Amino acid sequence: QLQASGGGLVQAGGSLRLSCAASGITFNRYAMGWFRQAPGEERVIVAAITAGGRSTHYADSVKGRFTISRDNAKNTVHLRMNSLSPEDTAVYYCAAAIRWVSVMTGGMDYWGRGTQVTVSS
Repeated sequence: QLQASGGGLVQAGGSLRLSCAASGITFNRYAMGWFRQAPGEERVIVAAITAGGRSTHYADSVKGRFTISRDNAKNTVHLRMNSLSPEDTAVYYCAAAIRWVSVMTGGMDYWGRGTQVTVSS
């Protein structure tokens, strides 16, 4: 089970930190990803991190503003989001995949419920 939290309403230029707590899986075996889905759009990858945390991937739209991190001792993954803009408004999902290639294709093994992020202008 993946439980995301930390969403909310923030003004443009502000920051939020999303967290995702995992249970029921061997967390340190899974690559983790954050995805988002804006109204009327497809769900897309935002950021991902390998099982050991040594490598990360970011969508071009968030590079330099978002940072993904994980704490394998606490079975958690975080997404720090800075310099938020209204274009970042979406439901954000955390997800887990055994294989890194699955992260890139969105074919995750487990999905959590989303958390809404709304950025006002």
